[in-house]
Amino acid sequence: MGRRGHAPEEVIATFAEELKVARDERQLGGPGRRLNYEIAGYRGLLRTTAFGLPEEEPEASWRDTLIEIDERWGESQYWQALQENSSWITFDYLLAAVDLEQADDGSIQQVAENQAIHVDLYLRTLWMAFVITGIALLLGYPIAYLMTNSSGPTQGILLVMVLFPFWTSLLVRTASWMVLLSRNGPLNNLLVSLGLTDAPLEMLYNRFGVYVGMVHILLPFMIMPIYAVMRGIPHSHMRAAASLGAPPLKAFRRIYLPQTMPGITAGCLLVFILAVGFYITPALLGGQSDQMVSYFIAYYTNETLNWGLASALAAILLLMIFVLYAIFTRLTGSGRIQVG
Repeated sequence: MGRRGHAPEEVIATFAEELKVARDERQLGGPGRRLNYEIAGYRGLLRTTAFGLPEEEPEASWRDTLIEIDERWGESQYWQALQENSSWITFDYLLAAVDLEQADDGSIQQVAENQAIHVDLYLRTLWMAFVITGIALLLGYPIAYLMTNSSGPTQGILLVMVLFPFWTSLLVRTASWMVLLSRNGPLNNLLVSLGLTDAPLEMLYNRFGVYVGMVHILLPFMIMPIYAVMRGIPHSHMRAAASLGAPPLKAFRRIYLPQTMPGITAGCLLVFILAVGFYITPALLGGQSDQMVSYFIAYYTNETLNWGLASALAAILLLMIFVLYAIFTRLTGSGRIQVG
């Protein structure tokens, strides 16, 4: 094609001949389905045109013949979509995944404001993953410390309580939070009965519900790496610091905390990466504005069958995780730490 979206007459003639061959060999389904991802109704347009084409060379131009069959062939967007999908390799989905598109003149431009959703979606996903990781660290570190410094029976009980969620289905745990956080659930009933609130709180189908459910599910992945590292730290280190006159808080900050950094790093990476790819819990506990990238990947894969865009979203998300992983390990120096 010459200028983007405008095919010359010889290209249109070749397209018409190939369309007749595809019609006779009953091969319109694949191309029609593929182009229908780009513009709704394209599959029907191909079928209507294929069965309306004359067998002989038309007296008028092929362009006028196609427009006579269906006026939509006079619009550049249909030829543009055909051109974009004429190659095995295309960057259109990758551009769409970051709210960009290729203009008629071939330049890269932003999509319309009402269609720009993917960049905000990435930022929302990363922010929620960071918040969930931070909350899990704040809760998991004291629990791991308590497990490490407890006596044998107490330590065993705490370990069972931490591991118990692994023995329950993810869907069951999420459904349980739907019951607990509902307006008529036990938690709201308790708050109202204690006089802490005058009316039930909205704790479901919002960001709060997503945070609660995901932190509960991912907390063991934070606790266990930290606990494994803490078990290898001799208690004599803190006693030695105390004997040298260091206050407990200073001894913890200067002696104990640096030794637990490998566990913190491993736990944060586990929780963050799992949180970024979570699907079921945000879908069930969150509202429309609380869905993460995984929800849209599943939507494009299962609902609209737009596997190209789903793959582009997944590829960019994976690239972002690799970049963040490299930055995180660089800042923490975890790549140079040898455990054990």
